[in-house]
Formats: sequence, C-alpha cells, structure tokens
Amino acid sequence: MVLFRVVAITDKTEQITELNSELAIKGLHCSVVSASASGQIYEQAPDLVLVVMNGLPPNSALWRLPKKIKKDSHLPVIALLSNGALDNLEYITGIDDFIIEPWEAGEVVARAKRILQLFQNENSIDVIKCGDLMIDIARCEVSVGGRLVMLTFKEYQLLKFLASNRGTVFTRDALLNKVWGYDFFGGDRTVDVHIRRLRSKIEDANHAFIETVRNIGYRFREES
Repeated sequence: MVLFRVVAITDKTEQITELNSELAIKGLHCSVVSASASGQIYEQAPDLVLVVMNGLPPNSALWRLPKKIKKDSHLPVIALLSNGALDNLEYITGIDDFIIEPWEAGEVVARAKRILQLFQNENSIDVIKCGDLMIDIARCEVSVGGRLVMLTFKEYQLLKFLASNRGTVFTRDALLNKVWGYDFFGGDRTVDVHIRRLRSKIEDANHAFIETVRNIGYRFREES
C-alpha cells in the first residue's frame, strides 16, 4: 500500500536506486527526475520532494532548487546530504529537514511522515478563505463576496483541492489523480471542462482565482 508519493531530484540516479527500492517496500512511491528536468516534479503530483545535494558546491543550481520549489509549490522538501555537504548546510534555504549519508529508508520514511503530519495539521481548518472566496468545509458551502455559489460535488472537490494548495501548479493528469482518482478512465479534457464551469460560477470582472499555466495545467492564485 502506497503511503504517499515522493519525487527525488538528483543528477546521479545510481545514488538513489537502492534507496528507491527500499522505499517502495515500505509503501513509499518514489519517482526520480534529474535536476535539469526538475519542472517534471509537478507532473508526478508528489506529497514531498527529496533533493540529493551531496558532492556539489554550495553555489550550484541544485543547492538553490529547494528555495525555488518552495516558491513555486510550497511542497515540503527534505535534503539528502553527504557528510562533506553538511559543512555547507547554512547555504541551503527552503528545506524542511535533512538526512546525512548513509540514507536509511526507515529514517527517510519516518522524517517524511513527520513533516507531512505537520503540514496536514497546519492546513487542518474548517474554513478556507481566499479574498472574497470562502469555502466552508464543515457545511460543504462556497460563497463569493457573501453570495452563496451552487457547485456540483466534483466542482466543489476540485475547488477545495486547488484552494488548499495555493500557488502549486498541477498538471491535468495530476488533478485527475488527486480529485477523480487513479481508477478514472476519462481524458484530461474532463479537467478543462470542470475548470471552465468553476470559473463561470466563482469568477467575474472583480474576482480571479484560478490561473492557467501554459503547457502545464492550473493553479490557484496565491493572492486572489
């Protein structure tokens, strides 16, 4: 059973191959992407990101990547460091935790679960408020400027998911997985249709909440 999804970013995939296999046994689904293709992490719809940062100087692009991930998505980030890289820990910004080599699968899973629990607790609220938009989770009601908006259940689920992850860019496939589920057989046009209907109900000349990210997907604006 998969506990949660993780993307590991590294330019040396052999470093994490063995760890990846051990994580899979413990129920953690881990995908690997190179630093040059780090934009692909959002296609995986991960719950958490691992960044392998050993053996590189602190002024490298990889060392700046955690900060960029935080800015773009607010996903929790764990750095995997070598003993040598520990000396440059002060130069790393944007990480929520770090693990020193050798990276044990048990420790990675334990730290990841702790961080995800903290994030879940921070977001465990009964009302989501974004400017004039209010989502009352307890009542499953949505209002804009005090006006009650009638949504279908799937429109409500989609809006709640996007609003709960403000600033994070999601591909259409990621939204299908997160909102419709892995067993959904419809195409990604389903997402476009629901986004269009949702916008027609909650947006107008004075309100813009959902942003289309060209060639990628959608995100909920951080400042709506």
